[in-house]
Amino acid sequence: MKKFLACIILATGFFLITCGDKKSEKKVIKQEVSFTKEGTLSVFKKDSLIASFDIEIADNEYETQTGLMYRKSMQDDRGMLFIFPDSQQRYFYMKNTEFSIDIIYISEDNEVVSIQKNAEPFNEASLPSEGPAKYVFEINAGLSDKLGLTKGDRIVFSKI
Repeated sequence: MKKFLACIILATGFFLITCGDKKSEKKVIKQEVSFTKEGTLSVFKKDSLIASFDIEIADNEYETQTGLMYRKSMQDDRGMLFIFPDSQQRYFYMKNTEFSIDIIYISEDNEVVSIQKNAEPFNEASLPSEGPAKYVFEINAGLSDKLGLTKGDRIVFSKI
């Protein structure tokens, strides 16, 4: 009798779990992230200005972890500047980033430390800086070569 009662209870539980109300399916709505100008950044080779960009600034945990993810593209006169509270070796990757970029690592003295060129979309491999960096600047792939940007070049930025 106990076995029979246990079987009835198990069968009822199984029936309730498999045939009960289905949870409503959640729809995921994807919305492309659009550019919001938050400042300007200028790049210098010695004392000569070589380029200026409108920039978005990533300076909190959510923004620095999200970066340029979920965007289809970016105009060549735009970029994203990541500002960190300290200077240390940085590691970036391309998770959920749909277009190729150049990743420019910059010291706390505003000098280019290293450049990761043509980072591959969606690639989750680590792309490290070659030294301590307080800032990271992301621009479209190929622009660092087009501008002749090299280690030791300087940046100046301002927030609006």
